[in-house]
Amino acid sequence: MAQKFYVVWAGRHTGVFDDWATTHQSVDKFAGAKYKAFATRAEAEQAFGEDSSAHIVRRANNTSNPTKAERSAAHTAHQYDVSIYCDGACEPNPGNAGSGIVVYRNGVLSDLWYGLYNPQGTNNTAELNALHEALGLAETELNLGHSVEICSDSKYAINCISVWAPNWEKKGWQKKDGEIKNLNLIKDSYAIHQRIKDQDFQLTHVAAHVGTEGNELADRMAMHGAVTQTTELKRYEGDLNIDTLLKMKRG
Repeated sequence: MAQKFYVVWAGRHTGVFDDWATTHQSVDKFAGAKYKAFATRAEAEQAFGEDSSAHIVRRANNTSNPTKAERSAAHTAHQYDVSIYCDGACEPNPGNAGSGIVVYRNGVLSDLWYGLYNPQGTNNTAELNALHEALGLAETELNLGHSVEICSDSKYAINCISVWAPNWEKKGWQKKDGEIKNLNLIKDSYAIHQRIKDQDFQLTHVAAHVGTEGNELADRMAMHGAVTQTTELKRYEGDLNIDTLLKMKRG
């Protein structure tokens, strides 16, 4: 794995660090944390003295859960090597459901995925399916030494995996007010999240349909999966022209 250097502009300790463990301790659960990874110490030291506004993750007002953060409307380059946007769509709800995934590498659109069609799905199952696949992709990228962020507009899916699942697990995967819907999907996703959550990884909540490019494209891919009734997760082979993609059917 290539050596990386981390700049922390806002955290418990600020400066340039040469290991993720120290960096993580500085920024984990720190409200308004600002940090970024660099390939060389020289780049990191130069960046430490510069304006970091292009690299900021704007965290939500409720900072008790470090995985709940807000991404600004425009997709910009930031501190992760790989950004994965995931989304689910269902029309009607319940009804024809599909999931979509969008991958950026170093801030550049890399590839799109669509599918996981379910003729009797729901918006929640579509969102969970998308997040499950995104977590699998994230684990692969982390194993290759890349830093990864997953962005989802589903608070339900994020909470299932990162907030509620630990308590459900302690209680034998049961809850007082009835069954846990989508339990097998949640358990599989939770297992992946447990393996990667302490690595160079972030699970971020983004607002839906506010112009965030990655979120909008993931929405189009989710609808494409539902409309084409594609059961497998399939790479989109069409033109990656963003204007053209955004004209596709939206959820």
